[in-house]
Amino acid sequence: MKTIDMKITKEIDVLSVSGSGYTKEINLVSWNGAEPKYDIRSWSPGREKCGKGVVLTRAEAKKLFLALQKVLID
Repeated sequence: MKTIDMKITKEIDVLSVSGSGYTKEINLVSWNGAEPKYDIRSWSPGREKCGKGVVLTRAEAKKLFLALQKVLID
């Protein structure tokens, strides 16, 4: 089984915390030594385990930001 190398290069924000202590976070993460990308996923307390997530390039994150601005601004 292939080992996956993951390094959080910049912690951005915790989006929510569940009753069990899991956090949903957005961070810049480098996977297998690649250039860091925006990463949204849940983490166990202490970050021993992570759930499935969404990984976005800078361009994708910018498009998401602009799309959310359209629907979230009152």
